Amino acid sequence: MSNKDTLGIKELSKAPQTIGIYQFLRGKEVLYVGKAVNLKARLASHIQNARLDPKEAKLIAESDQVKVIPTPSEFAALLLEAKLIQQLHPKYNIRWRDNKSYLYIRVTKASYPKILLARATDIEPKTKDQFFGPFQGTRLAQDLIREIRKVVPFCTRLKIGKSPCFHSKIGQCDPCPNVISQVHEERIKSELKAKYRKNIRQVVRILKGQTELVTKDLEEQIQKLSQEQRYEEALVIRNRLLRFERLITQTLGLKEEPPSPADTEQALGSLKEVFSPYFPALKDLSRIECYDVSNLGGGQATASLVVLTNGQIDKSQYKKFKIRGNKDLGDIGMLKEVIERRFKNSWPEPNLIVVDGGKPQVRKVREALRALENKTPLIGIAKGPDRLVIGVEKLPTKRLPISHPGFNLIRLLRDESHRFSRGYHLLLRNRSLLAK
Repeated sequence: MSNKDTLGIKELSKAPQTIGIYQFLRGKEVLYVGKAVNLKARLASHIQNARLDPKEAKLIAESDQVKVIPTPSEFAALLLEAKLIQQLHPKYNIRWRDNKSYLYIRVTKASYPKILLARATDIEPKTKDQFFGPFQGTRLAQDLIREIRKVVPFCTRLKIGKSPCFHSKIGQCDPCPNVISQVHEERIKSELKAKYRKNIRQVVRILKGQTELVTKDLEEQIQKLSQEQRYEEALVIRNRLLRFERLITQTLGLKEEPPSPADTEQALGSLKEVFSPYFPALKDLSRIECYDVSNLGGGQATASLVVLTNGQIDKSQYKKFKIRGNKDLGDIGMLKEVIERRFKNSWPEPNLIVVDGGKPQVRKVREALRALENKTPLIGIAKGPDRLVIGVEKLPTKRLPISHPGFNLIRLLRDESHRFSRGYHLLLRNRSLLAK
């Protein structure tokens, strides 16, 4: 466990304002695992609740440190929380269930595996079934199964009947085991059974968080069906892909807790300290703009402009762009187009521009700003690991600690721009599909 992701109980104010998982620890023992949209705010709420709630007070008293694990999405946080609770059995997660056993998603070991919900008390010691979870609410687990089923069809009926089930009629149990069992030609029956079992493997991948593999498989199916001119079938898979993209980016029962004014003031102050050697004239950060391009597959490319006003997300100032130029522009060229269009409008002037990307993106936007004779300070935020690219000569990079409040404010803004841009992109793709 590194110092970068571990904080003392008195240092929780240094936690990042990002989506992720947190663990209360006593030495190496994990006492509690939780998830949050805003780790810093969620940990602060534990401290506040400890003043009134004896259970919270006992957890805080027994803990000597907290480990934080940022995640790329709420969907990833949900799955990681479940995995860690299953592996570590933290005593406060178990104790706080109030005598109610946890809920799991069960994948049965059978000729036609089924996806079911199961309580911990129902799990047999020597079963060969797979279990994913635990999940801390029946509604959440049911919603998760329901949404996954709209992407990858599967059966939930324990017994095989002689007629197609209801869900097979709406494409959510396809191929249906009831239908397969009535097929007499062995070759066709074997193919359908293999297709059904592949669907189950895809569900398992989703529950393991292997979302990129699922996305890749769906895209390959679309391409193959299109090449074979099976356009109606390709459209069905395309709709499933769009739904899957929404699933792994949407809110899944996590409550948003915005940073307090005191927190944002501290974050903005720390950013000024970081940028002052590069932008000496930067004295005010009352308006920060962040730009992101969403361009999956080159079609219906979009971009977003999201804004922090005095350190707070300001949705009233958001703007969305449909890219007008040729798709061959690439993401970098699209960013340039958006910057040029933005400064043709009489919107409030930004104190700082942030772009989602590394040196190539910052270099291109810097060129666009120069052409416009605009001297607004510019930075990029690159991934793998997250680091800042400063938009001055030679484009120096800075990798700040995970506990840096200003850095986490920029990361929060980047994530918000990505969410907003992707949402608009998916909306346009859906409209395009419906128009065909």
